[in-house]
Amino acid sequence: MSKARKPKNARSKRVLLAREPKEVEDPRTAIFVRGTHTGETVAAVMKELMALKRPHAVSFSKKNAVRPFEDASSLEFWANKNDASLFIVGQSTKKRPNGMTFVRMFDNRVLDMLEVGVENFVSMNAFKTPKSTPGHKPLMHFASELFDTHPRFQQVKSLLLDLFNGEVIDAIHLAGLEHVISVTLSPTPASMSATTPQATATLGGPAAPDAASSDAALPMVHVRAYTIRLLSSGTRIPRVELAPMGPSLDLRVRRHADADAEVLKQALRRPKVKKQDIESGLGKRKKNLEVDDMGDLRGRIHVAKQDLGKLQTRKMKGLKPGRDVDAMDVDGTDHEGEGDEDAGDRRKRRRT
Repeated sequence: MSKARKPKNARSKRVLLAREPKEVEDPRTAIFVRGTHTGETVAAVMKELMALKRPHAVSFSKKNAVRPFEDASSLEFWANKNDASLFIVGQSTKKRPNGMTFVRMFDNRVLDMLEVGVENFVSMNAFKTPKSTPGHKPLMHFASELFDTHPRFQQVKSLLLDLFNGEVIDAIHLAGLEHVISVTLSPTPASMSATTPQATATLGGPAAPDAASSDAALPMVHVRAYTIRLLSSGTRIPRVELAPMGPSLDLRVRRHADADAEVLKQALRRPKVKKQDIESGLGKRKKNLEVDDMGDLRGRIHVAKQDLGKLQTRKMKGLKPGRDVDAMDVDGTDHEGEGDEDAGDRRKRRRT
């Protein structure tokens, strides 16, 4: 962990508090870095990936001598200055043409890295279809069992989810779904199928002896983006149509660097939730407490059955017992006239 810094004023204190771990993290800021030689293909791919990532995307237009697998000090410096946790570094060399490296950070340090090569690319301009609104959260679709079993494709899935995932939300309106990003794989070799015994060493994780040598034979990753059209179907559920939006990418998995076990354990640790945050609906919720649509905290209480006859009321002369009782005795004798005569005698005695 990095050394704790003491804030010098209120503004720096607010900045440090905003960077502390949260129960619900802010959207990741991705920085797109151009290497010493990027090439037209990689530059165009990074430009369109940044268009899908906006507004949480930063572009470094100048060339930078960055080699993430050899020295990541520059990335750690930029991560600290820009409060960014994801980098996409474009570099094209003779040995590794059209290469992009995805670098994920934790606590301003490199957590893991993955290098891919761009085999085929089709720009958005080639598709004469409507485009999605910048900043909208996309649907993510991963169509292969290897995204849940193979360590390399588990890393690909995790990095793509961190790249395109925006703010954490509980629900979404159907009208807010504008585009979907579909990620598929080329036909899986028989040696990598989870149903064959030959796949035990390949799917055994980083500790498998031939896992590194098998990376060259991994199937290609196909990334496609589509716009969503919701059409009437005569029912409450609309009919969905997909139209190619672009970009269209074919990626080949190359080098990788796995996360350290201790650092990964710290990155997955969840912070303690304050009492007022729990009561407002964050984290583990208390019983019979809920937050309504207006953001007000409401609770339910259970009260035993009450006897309203014993209810204490305000002491008023009009509520004294006997005022409303009729001047009739239980035996039925009417004493109304006698009461008037007694009242007249009392008034005469007072005058004398």
